[in-house]
Amino acid sequence: MNPRERADETFRAAFGVEPMLRVHAPGRVNLIGEHTDYNDGFVLPCAIDFGTRIAARPRDDDQVQIVAADYDGAIDRFRLGPAIPHREDAAWANYARGMVQMLVARGLPLRGADLAVAGDVPQGAGLSSSASFEVAVGQAFKSLYALDLDPTALALTAQRAENEFVGCNCGIMDQLISARGEAGHALLIDCRSLDARPVPLPPDLAVMIVHSHVKRGLVGSEYNTRRRQCEAAARHYGVAALRDIDLARLEAGKAGLDEVVYRRARHIVTENARTQAAATALAGGDLAALGLLMGASHASMRDDFEITVPAVDRLVEILQQAIGPQGGARMTGGGFGGCAVGLLPRERVAAVRAAVESGYRAPGGEAPTVWVCRASAGAGEG
Repeated sequence: MNPRERADETFRAAFGVEPMLRVHAPGRVNLIGEHTDYNDGFVLPCAIDFGTRIAARPRDDDQVQIVAADYDGAIDRFRLGPAIPHREDAAWANYARGMVQMLVARGLPLRGADLAVAGDVPQGAGLSSSASFEVAVGQAFKSLYALDLDPTALALTAQRAENEFVGCNCGIMDQLISARGEAGHALLIDCRSLDARPVPLPPDLAVMIVHSHVKRGLVGSEYNTRRRQCEAAARHYGVAALRDIDLARLEAGKAGLDEVVYRRARHIVTENARTQAAATALAGGDLAALGLLMGASHASMRDDFEITVPAVDRLVEILQQAIGPQGGARMTGGGFGGCAVGLLPRERVAAVRAAVESGYRAPGGEAPTVWVCRASAGAGEG
């Protein structure tokens, strides 16, 4: 049963009626541009054909009821208001509560709603199941009550929910690509201006995501440490963010900068340049250049930003060897486990899948999980 069917079935079981409308919001995979978003830099994600589905109907009162198909039909109930409380016993519920809280904070004319949620974004894999959930909840209220909320405003509201309610100081990338994705395209996002330029994926290009089955550990603490290091580097150079310096200025002004902080900054500066070059290579169908840029990105994440783990390094090596010179592979997501992404000619999919499935095992012995995805549209009805 697909997520839309599961959301409908869960809705009928919980509320005894048919939903009035259905909405969806996709997960994402970042092709290149890691940890650059909170440095006001550039990222190149695409929305994927895994996401969150919500079946919904409006209410005449101020109560919100959310049923989670993926948590055995668990129900969260709360009332609209200026201070919706957290739940300590159900972490999933806080993403929805936070999104509704931030919609209220925008002064939008909300009433209650009955929602049933189902998704197929793998959780804990670095494919933004949380952003997909937040954006889908926002889309449900937008559609139910014809809210004046464009896709960028929807994404910013979801980011605020994650920052201020959930407590993860994330950048804008995940929510923005979920809200604004375009079918058949990646988006080159300028995380300062929020401009997003569609970059077409060649029709014969496959997007392969491989789960390492290394559970992502240390993400919260290490993420916040990396962010503080980047902010320290920006202060050293007297700029608002590391996107404001190039490699020449980085090298010229590094005297007195802590060596670890310097390497963190070097990753961000070079990754911004790689991301813009990768958008050009992708649009031009230059898979060889794209592969070199992805390889350099992974090496920088491994050596300068230090967010990979040996099992993921090995997975990327197997992927790249199987793909060959026409395409590339790298870790994707926040780091310390999770997934690798490969871009390769569609005709190579079977051979690359076989090589990965035979050549890689997680530290616990698990076989990899391989998905071949399509670049998909952002949030909407249906």
